[in-house]
Amino acid sequence: MNTNRRNFIKKGLSLCTAPFVLDMFDITTEQNKYFVNNESLVEAKYYNKLENKKIQCKLCPRECTIDNFERGYCGVRENREGVYYTLVHSQAVTFHVDPVEKKPLFHFLPGEEAFSFATVGCNVECKFCQNWQISQIRPEQTKNYYISPEKIAESTKKNNCKIIAYTYSEPVIFYEYMYDTILAGNKIGLKSVMISNGFINTEPLKKLCEIISAIKIDLKAITESFYKKYVNGELKPVLNSINLIKKSNVWLEIVYLVIPTLNDSEKEFKELSKWIKQNIGTDVPIHFTRFYPQYKLMNLPPTPIKTLNLAKEISESEGLKYVYVGNVPGNPGENTYCPKCKNVLIERTGYVIRSNKIKNNHCSFCNNYIPGVFN
Repeated sequence: MNTNRRNFIKKGLSLCTAPFVLDMFDITTEQNKYFVNNESLVEAKYYNKLENKKIQCKLCPRECTIDNFERGYCGVRENREGVYYTLVHSQAVTFHVDPVEKKPLFHFLPGEEAFSFATVGCNVECKFCQNWQISQIRPEQTKNYYISPEKIAESTKKNNCKIIAYTYSEPVIFYEYMYDTILAGNKIGLKSVMISNGFINTEPLKKLCEIISAIKIDLKAITESFYKKYVNGELKPVLNSINLIKKSNVWLEIVYLVIPTLNDSEKEFKELSKWIKQNIGTDVPIHFTRFYPQYKLMNLPPTPIKTLNLAKEISESEGLKYVYVGNVPGNPGENTYCPKCKNVLIERTGYVIRSNKIKNNHCSFCNNYIPGVFN
């Protein structure tokens, strides 16, 4: 039986509870403060005003044209009398302390923990999303917790974390909240990292790169057809984002979720590796991670480990220096190796660092330079 997006989400919410969703509640009896008090709203940063109180959002490549009292595709930004507001500023749906390796970021302060949080919403719809219970719903469908940017920074310090991570859903759609939190964290010496799909316009991304420390991009595939069918997005803007980040002073890593039969051919691994080498260089870490059945792709099996190992072999044969295998605890592909002397520099088991032989960005064995942020 066919079902539309809204009915699928409503049914899913009634049947299961994600570990990230803190508390579901009946929206007819309890409401988020943003839907009660207009004074709590925060105006969005990137939009153009049009005639008849319409607006056009300029945050992401969708560039939604939105009528009065309507929302954009992401569901968390609303036009009210010709003024565009974010509905999720300071409204976290989940927060947790995670190892930075979980993001995954392997060349950015390895072994440190990140105070991680998210709001609801996303600007794409990946059919394999592991956090769809928060990414594919609207703010009035959850109980959200008011946490100001300053409070996030304070909580990060109290939890002995050096990093604030914007993650779980899609940080682009809570851009203003993220931006203000980065500034609050920077004031007290914290680093900020964004875990993103990279589907964002150039101007807001440039502005973000002026203040953020690291970005991990989930590159879903290397073909437009995959993005259209399984992501409801576009590849080209994501590649543009990757290029822009690389040209900035922001540390960049890439994740490629390998999905059986959909984006796992040798041809695609070669095309991906060649694009990375030609456009952003051989030093950018790439993580080939294992797929598990999720959301609307429950019919496919987990990625065979041999496929992940093959992706790593192909990328290294194309000249990429830091290629990882993810979601397979104990796989040697989790470790960081010196591309010159081949010794293990960082030994990992899952998210745990067993040993670290990188000293001041250099290999302890041969003194080869290792790119990243290690202290």
